[in-house]
Amino acid sequence: MKTKLILSMITVWLFFAPAQLANAAEFDIDGVVQRLLGNTDISVSLREVDSGELLYVKNGDVGMKPASTLKLLTASGALELLGPDYRFQTKLFIDGEIEGKVLNGDVYIKGGGDPTLQKKDFKFMASLLKHYGIQQINGNLYGDDTLFSGEQLTPGISKEDESFYFAARTSALTMSPDNDYDAGTIIINVNAGNVGGTPTVNAEPSTSGMVVKNYAATVDKNQKNTIEILRHYGTNQITITGNIPYGTSFKDWVTLNDPTKNTLLAIKETFEAGGLVFSNQAKIESKIVPKKAVSIYTKHSLPLKSLTYQFLKLSNNSMADILVKTLGRELNGKGDLAEGLAALKEYGISIGLNMENWNLEDGSGMSHANRVTANELSLILTKINEHPDYKILQTSLPMGGQTDRLIGGSLKNRFNDVKYQNRVIAKTGHISGVYTLAGYVTAYSGRKYAFAIMTQNQTSIRLKQIDEVVKNVILHY
Repeated sequence: MKTKLILSMITVWLFFAPAQLANAAEFDIDGVVQRLLGNTDISVSLREVDSGELLYVKNGDVGMKPASTLKLLTASGALELLGPDYRFQTKLFIDGEIEGKVLNGDVYIKGGGDPTLQKKDFKFMASLLKHYGIQQINGNLYGDDTLFSGEQLTPGISKEDESFYFAARTSALTMSPDNDYDAGTIIINVNAGNVGGTPTVNAEPSTSGMVVKNYAATVDKNQKNTIEILRHYGTNQITITGNIPYGTSFKDWVTLNDPTKNTLLAIKETFEAGGLVFSNQAKIESKIVPKKAVSIYTKHSLPLKSLTYQFLKLSNNSMADILVKTLGRELNGKGDLAEGLAALKEYGISIGLNMENWNLEDGSGMSHANRVTANELSLILTKINEHPDYKILQTSLPMGGQTDRLIGGSLKNRFNDVKYQNRVIAKTGHISGVYTLAGYVTAYSGRKYAFAIMTQNQTSIRLKQIDEVVKNVILHY
């Protein structure tokens, strides 16, 4: 009886399997790609994950702008070269003599590029100084940001973008206003007042030396919210304009003009709020920690394996820049962009990528000068699949069909139909005229594929068309 059952099952499989295989083999993916995306300024690559075999290519060896799909290289390289347990450090020093409750000397904060440094850490530092008996500081507050060097802004950031969180300046001494860890920014909160009146404004963690000018107005609750919060290029001036409906609130992230100084000012404000007194002549400046200074505290960030989650899910550009400079410092002895990118290129070569097909100007993908081929993007995905820290990378990628922003990330509004949910984990990418997606897709067949879809020089949004190509892979492969 059992033998007959097995034979019957084999017969059924043999009857249906050829049709299923034929369906996959006969599926015209090239026709789908041409219909949805066209033939020019697009590139597509599809591989079998385990073997790395190319199954479909369209302009696969043409250099394209990767946008944030470039973060696949940055994230995997950082985990490999720095290690998943790597932690950024921020150190607190005092330099001087304590007499009674007075420090006759200076306080130093040495930055290590920690994107997780927050107001709560400033409060803890203040409590430590008070633990040492200090209530008054007859000296200065200095910040040592020398672990990073070179330009604070990566190449390719336009004047129009510099106000926004995705184009923040990078310093070794910086801070984040919340747990998204958009380092080098503050949050401006606007709360509606009475109709016709001016809304109230506050900043997180504080204005931090920025000058906020509020020209906004409160309007009737049925009117549209038109609030705009912008930092004027090259200055510490933030302007709030537009209308906010009665009974509502609005917030936005604004970049700091000088992350080191602004962070020091936020620290000083927090120290003073905690009961520490500075003299009126106290300086707030950048300065190297002297050798005779005494270290009294080291703040450690979350480990890199945890930070990778925010980095990839939320496509955190400031973290990308910090990681690249940290790679340069840790591997090549200089915390600048050039040495960090050199380290990433060496990493790429070590795992079998053809780095001649990668032109890197940053680690975030913001620059329009970056270039990589779709075949290289799909290849790195197969290499990542072999990475010892693949599980960290896999769980950190945005997941299609998950509306929770800390699970779905930048894919939280895509692949939401039940039949496509949880089948796509991928890194999104977008800069002006560029729409990209690269990651893994699990088809109805149960097979898993690595894919990269890249478009550039586009005059309309291409997300729907890119997603339709991926959906066809799910249905027919």
